[in-house]
Amino acid sequence: MTSSPPTSLLGRMSAAIVRRRAVAVGVWVAALVAVIAFAPKLAGEWSANYATPGSDSHAAEELLDARFPERSVNTLDVVWRTAPGVSASTADARVDRVLAAVQRLDRVGDGVTAAEAQRSADGRTSVVRIPLEDRPANVAEASGDRLVELAKAGAGPGVTLAMGGAVMEDSEQGAISSEGIGLMLALVILLVTFGSVVAAGLPMLTALFGLGIASGLITVLAAVVDTPDWAEQVAAMVGIGVGIDYALLIVTRYRASLQAGRAPGDAVVESISTAGRSVLIAGTTVVVSMLGLFLMGLPYLYGVALATSLAVLVVMLASITLLPALLALAGTRIERLRIPGVRRGGGDGAVAARFSRMVQARPWAAALAGVLLVGALALPVTGLRLGFPDAGNDASGRQTRTAYDMLAQGFGPGANGPLMVVADLEGAEPGAAARLRAALAQADGVAGVATPVLNRARDTALITVQPAASPQSAATEDLVTALRDGPVRASGMTAHVGGFTASTVDQSEVTAQRLPLFIGGVVGLSSLLLLLAFRSVVVPIKAAAMNLLSVGAAYGVVSLVADGGALGQLVGIDTATPVPPFIPVMMFAILFGLSMDYEVFLLSRIREAFLRDGDARGAITEGMASTARVITAAAAIMVAVFGAFVLSDEVFLKLIGVGMATAILVDATIIRMLLVPAVMQLLGRWTWWMPAWLDRVVPNAELEPAPAR
Repeated sequence: MTSSPPTSLLGRMSAAIVRRRAVAVGVWVAALVAVIAFAPKLAGEWSANYATPGSDSHAAEELLDARFPERSVNTLDVVWRTAPGVSASTADARVDRVLAAVQRLDRVGDGVTAAEAQRSADGRTSVVRIPLEDRPANVAEASGDRLVELAKAGAGPGVTLAMGGAVMEDSEQGAISSEGIGLMLALVILLVTFGSVVAAGLPMLTALFGLGIASGLITVLAAVVDTPDWAEQVAAMVGIGVGIDYALLIVTRYRASLQAGRAPGDAVVESISTAGRSVLIAGTTVVVSMLGLFLMGLPYLYGVALATSLAVLVVMLASITLLPALLALAGTRIERLRIPGVRRGGGDGAVAARFSRMVQARPWAAALAGVLLVGALALPVTGLRLGFPDAGNDASGRQTRTAYDMLAQGFGPGANGPLMVVADLEGAEPGAAARLRAALAQADGVAGVATPVLNRARDTALITVQPAASPQSAATEDLVTALRDGPVRASGMTAHVGGFTASTVDQSEVTAQRLPLFIGGVVGLSSLLLLLAFRSVVVPIKAAAMNLLSVGAAYGVVSLVADGGALGQLVGIDTATPVPPFIPVMMFAILFGLSMDYEVFLLSRIREAFLRDGDARGAITEGMASTARVITAAAAIMVAVFGAFVLSDEVFLKLIGVGMATAILVDATIIRMLLVPAVMQLLGRWTWWMPAWLDRVVPNAELEPAPAR
């Protein structure tokens, strides 16, 4: 039978790729080679400014940079403690050798000796803070593991020595590749799903091609936009997940077409015309959600948003251009190299259909059960504590944690999070800095105030304030506000309260203020995209509500893990840890986009059946039956990829991985298997309702005409 020529854009494109399959593969190979060859020459350095624009802490940092160019806010802290009976001179001589070696490293300050150390009241704990000449990430890149080696070598009989500071956080990372572990788990799931090495290998090959090109382009992006080093890991996490999932959907549709008796070329065209359309909608939704991070006004998130969007766009393009070429080359050989004992898919549709009919028979009970389950998972979100983890949350035995504990023991918990008050002395009366220092010392919650340090022009003063409480405590947060509203304002000078702790307070406040705008923007744009794709007013509203439930459940589990209890210890978080303000924001952007994937996959098949037969109830059952296996496999891959990030040394990557794995699991089980069929059954034909006037106004953005028998 001769197939009719495709009429849709995707159909015509895929037909052309089938005819020129070798050329299409060659273009992708050439692109990968070009990126590997030229990206390193154009790549920039990872960098990010975590300051909150317009905040008081940012103003303090800017004034310090302008008036104290010789002084850095970033330091390498060398802390040592002597045992009873060990003289200070003996310990200092040992430490001086370490300090000399440290200061010979690139981008680390010079001229600091043990004689300048701050001593504890009992004389046994000492600390020197060596200024860094650049941002911590760049220092760590230049110095590598040498800092860790020097810290270990500095300890000796009767002397415990450790180094702290942001640079040590970067230098002391482990070598476990979360991305590699995620890929291996994904391959196992694909093999179990397809039962064929060839069928399982095509999604993996497509994702790796896309990710390889995207990774190179992201390094080039870092030369144009400030991009934190962890943006590459987040982009890889999302890119691997969606890349394999998109290819999985297309390959599943291709195999179904072959089984229906279509020729390989026609099967490729059909799979791209239908499943490829879903991939475009889902991928665009993820990109829209990620770009919503720009609404937060935090510059370091811009690089993360662009890097992740770039990864999604490249793997999405690979899914609809490279994969059809590979499928055309494979033809019927896609079933080759079958794995003994692994059956080919087929029976799952009947099970899913029976389950769907059971849910549809009691929609109110199923909907209530689903809401209660998700609500129970989301309940712990009330205890979510925002803030930035510090060295006190690091694993026991790490250099940073040892230095943190020694500082707290010798100087009090507030020594790990000093506040910096930067005052502009231009036009101020003589002695203004001393009076401000005295006023700061009188404030409740202040353990000590250092003597004001003047810059060379003597027009700016830097006053270091040590809180009585730890950096993460609510008392220290209240102290920041009290100092700004009290002594600083009363001084009559232009003065600002900065430092790590103050920056945390400012960013938490700004995040809370802008979160409604961000959520509204992401939900609004994503809903508009679904309106265009499905031509229904109800579908976007239902999808947004369902996805918000998934995100709420993820927030609840993240709160439990961050609490440091039994659940947290399973992933390596053994102390109560605050959740950085950007994590809920990033999770919302990523999860809202990814949750739409399954919504699009499922609703596309339900809509096909509804437009073909006009039977709303039967369409739900058919859609559930035809997508159950692919959604289950896709969700398992996502959970494996994201779950692998709990092995990361970075606490925030652990939390993001746990949150996203939870949300995907909830979305693919409770949401898709219970709530979606129950709610759609209750709505019936109203699911696809759209007012006639709106139908005339909204442009027809469908990439494929309605399927026909």
